Amino acid sequence: MKELLQRKTTNRPIVLFAIIMAMFMAAVEATIVATAMPGIVSDLGGFSLFTWVFGGYLLMQVVSIPIYGKLADLFGRKIIFSIGIFIFLVGSIWCGFATSMEWLIIARFIQGLGAGAVQPIATTIVGDIYTKEERASIQGYLASIWGISSILGPVLGGVFVQYLHWSWIFWMNIPFGILAVLLVVLFLKENVEKTRPAVDYFGALLILISVGSLMMVLIQGGVQWDWLSLPVLLCISLFGISFIAFIYQEKRAQEPIMSMDIWGTPLIVIANIASFASGALLLAVSSFLPTYVQGVMNQPAMIAGFTLTMISIGWPISSTIAGKLLLKIGYRKAALIGGFALVLGSTFYLTLSIVHHPVWAGLGSFFIGVGMGFSTTTFIVSIQSHVDWKKRGVATASNMFMRTLGGAVGVALLGGILNSKLKSQLEGVVGTIDYEIDMDIVNIILSPEQRKVLTEQEVVFIQEALSQALSYVYWGIFIFALISLTLIFFLPQDEKVNEN
Repeated sequence: MKELLQRKTTNRPIVLFAIIMAMFMAAVEATIVATAMPGIVSDLGGFSLFTWVFGGYLLMQVVSIPIYGKLADLFGRKIIFSIGIFIFLVGSIWCGFATSMEWLIIARFIQGLGAGAVQPIATTIVGDIYTKEERASIQGYLASIWGISSILGPVLGGVFVQYLHWSWIFWMNIPFGILAVLLVVLFLKENVEKTRPAVDYFGALLILISVGSLMMVLIQGGVQWDWLSLPVLLCISLFGISFIAFIYQEKRAQEPIMSMDIWGTPLIVIANIASFASGALLLAVSSFLPTYVQGVMNQPAMIAGFTLTMISIGWPISSTIAGKLLLKIGYRKAALIGGFALVLGSTFYLTLSIVHHPVWAGLGSFFIGVGMGFSTTTFIVSIQSHVDWKKRGVATASNMFMRTLGGAVGVALLGGILNSKLKSQLEGVVGTIDYEIDMDIVNIILSPEQRKVLTEQEVVFIQEALSQALSYVYWGIFIFALISLTLIFFLPQDEKVNEN
C-alpha cells in the first residue's frame, strides 16, 4: 500500500477504468430513478412532490459543477474527486433508507451536490493524463458510457423494483464509488500547481437562490399555493432580484461561473438557448414517461424502462452520423435534422391516447434520441469552431450548463403543470370514488397490489385523470421541441469549421 501511495507515474488504464466506473455511476442514476419512481411513489406516497426528486438533484448539479472545477485547479483532482464521490455516496445511502418523500428529496439534494464533481473532474483528469492525439478516442469511450448507462439503467431499475426493492437502485452505487475513489487515489499521480484561482461562491449562491425560487413557483404554484398568493409573489420577486444580481456578479467576478463575454456571439446564444429547450424536453421525457406507461398503460417497470431505452439507441447512432455529416452538409443543416427529429418524437407522445401502446412510446423516444444526437453534437462542434482556443473551454462549459439548467427548469415547469392539471381532473370525480380525493390517490394505481383495493371503475377514473394531466406535459414537450427547431433556423450560415 505504501509503495502504491508513493508511485511516481500514473497508471493510465486503471485510472481510466476508475473514471468510467464513476461516470457510469452518476449517469445511470438519471434513468434508473425515472424507471423506479412509480414504485417509489406507491411505497412512500407524496406524488405531489414527485418532481422534486429530479429537480433537486439537477439543481445541485447546476450549482456545483463550476465550483468543483475551480476547486480541482486549486487543491488537485484526487482530493476534490474523492470528496464529490463521498458526498454522492452519503446521499445514495440516505436515499435507500428514505421512509418518506420529503426524506428522499433531501437525500437527492445531497446526491446531486456530489454528482456535480464527477463529470467535470473526470473529463479534466483525462485531459491531464492523455495527449492531444489520444483524447479523441478516449472521449469516445467516455461518451459511450452515457449510452450504455441509458440502456442498463431502465433495465436495472425494472429488475430491482420488480424482484428486489427500489432502495437497491441507490445502494448499488456504493461499490462503484468506493472502488473508483481507491483506484484514483492509488494510481493517479499529480503535481498540484500552487495557483490561487478565485472561486465565485457568491455567484453560485445567487444562481442557487434564483433557480431554486423559480422551481418553487413552477412546482408549487396552482397546487399548494394559489398563483396570486404571498409565497408565489415572494418567490417571483426573489427570483428576479437574485437573477439580476447574478448577472451583475458575473460581469465583475474575476473567475465567473458563466462568462458574459461569450454571449456576444449570436451562434453561441442561439445554440445555448436551443440546448436549454432540448435539455428541458429530454429530462421531462425521462421523468414522466415511465409514470404514463406504468400508471395508465398498466405495464410493468421493465417495459417502462425499455420505452426510455430507445432514446439511448437513437442518440449514439445519430451522434456518430452527425459527426460525419457535419463537414459535408454543414452544422446548420445537421442541426435542422435534429430539430425536426425532436418535433417528430414529441408528436408520438401527443398521440399516445390514440395509439395506446408502449411500442408507440418507444418510437417517440427513439426519435427524441435521434434529435438529441444530431443537435447536441452539432451545437458543441459549432460553438467550438467559433471561438479561439483560450475561450473554447468556457464556451463548451456554457452549453453544458444551459442544458443542465434547462433540465432542472423544464422538469419543474412541466411537473408543476402535471400537479395542477391532475388536481383539477381529480376534483372533477368527487363523489365517484369512495376514497379521499387528493393527489396521493395516484399512489394507489402505481402499485399493482394497492390497485386491487379499488373497483375497476375507480381505477379507470384515476387513470383517465392521470392521462389527461400527462397530456399537458406532452404538449409542453412538443412546445420545447418547436422552440429548439425554430431557434436552429436562426443559426448563422455555415462557415469553415475551425480545425484547431
